[in-house]
Amino acid sequence: MLAYITSHRTQITLEDAQYERLVAESGRTGLGLAELVRRALDSTYGAAGERAHRSALDLSSGSWGQIEVDGAQYVENARRGLGAKLGTQ
Repeated sequence: MLAYITSHRTQITLEDAQYERLVAESGRTGLGLAELVRRALDSTYGAAGERAHRSALDLSSGSWGQIEVDGAQYVENARRGLGAKLGTQ
């Protein structure tokens, strides 16, 4: 499966001290300035995948609450004998 990553070019203005810290970190880690900025954005605002994951978890929270069987029993009901084959029962 191919994944296409869309990227956008932008221009920002940094204070001298910010730029110097970025250049120093680049020298220390070997990472480019753009990668360091991307990582800082992800750590501050969360990665896009992380936001989608958290949103899905929030939406599904409590959805199993009215179900009387546990997960293992649910799988056994759906796929009889699978638990024995997997050694979970």
